[in-house]
Amino acid sequence: MKQAASRFTLSPPAPFRLDLTVWVLRRQAHNQIDAWDGEIYRRAWQYSGNRLEVRLWQTQAGRTPLLEGEVQGNCVDASSVAWVSRQLSWMLSLDQDLRPFYAMAASDLRLAALADRFQGFRPPRFSSLFEALSNAIACQQLSLHVGILLLNRMARLCSNAPEATNSFVPFPNPAALLQQEAASLRSLGFSIQKAKFLLGIAETAAAGQLARENWQGLSNSEAAQRLHQLRGVGRWSTEYVLLRGLGRLDVFPGDDVGARKALYQWLEEKSAPDYTQVAKRLQPWQPYAGMLYFLLLLNRLEKEGHIP
Repeated sequence: MKQAASRFTLSPPAPFRLDLTVWVLRRQAHNQIDAWDGEIYRRAWQYSGNRLEVRLWQTQAGRTPLLEGEVQGNCVDASSVAWVSRQLSWMLSLDQDLRPFYAMAASDLRLAALADRFQGFRPPRFSSLFEALSNAIACQQLSLHVGILLLNRMARLCSNAPEATNSFVPFPNPAALLQQEAASLRSLGFSIQKAKFLLGIAETAAAGQLARENWQGLSNSEAAQRLHQLRGVGRWSTEYVLLRGLGRLDVFPGDDVGARKALYQWLEEKSAPDYTQVAKRLQPWQPYAGMLYFLLLLNRLEKEGHIP
């Protein structure tokens, strides 16, 4: 069957750089769920029983940035294109007003240097709370490299392409993950405990308890209380999901060892602060500690040669 394709456009607030935003979303070059070739962002979704493949690229910068995209699949209609547009607008934080952050940064020489270098970056959010929680659980107590490797394997397994290594694959929806046994996830490299946590999160999502619209009106403390009730979700995972899943830019995951190290290096301090000290050191930049978290990640990605 010949696949249909439909084009669409998105108009981000200026300034905007797709490359910076996508790199913070994907974090590692071997991420097969959020694919980037230097010009085009590729993502696949399962929507209404159909696989949709999306291509997105930036055609204008400056005062009037513009993104153009294409949705391809066996059944592409106006509703699926509108759904993709909403998903991408959420993930790329096109609804966030960052002008107060840049105004604050302009009055702080250290932060201004970092913010100016990566001007146009927008703080990305995972496509769903289920995806955010799955990422958190997969990466707990592991290197980011290994965590994303495991997520790639899980996505390939759930999309019935376990041997694929060079393509991009959709992040599994809860129903697809629930078709797997804990032993199958264990065979991918997850611990049996993490496998059970992931299946538990999938059950919660399948029951409708992770619908984004039911969480957006909650305060940080209310959302954290709900997250803590989920098996496998502790303090680090909670803060990770608040920031990357719900876009709470005042949250800096203080238990993130890599982020703590990046923070004290940026501050030119000789020893790494502990969790309590991190919160104190970040007070001058609230309510945008999460933006600093992302900018420090961009700083690392630049040093690794991913950011031109």
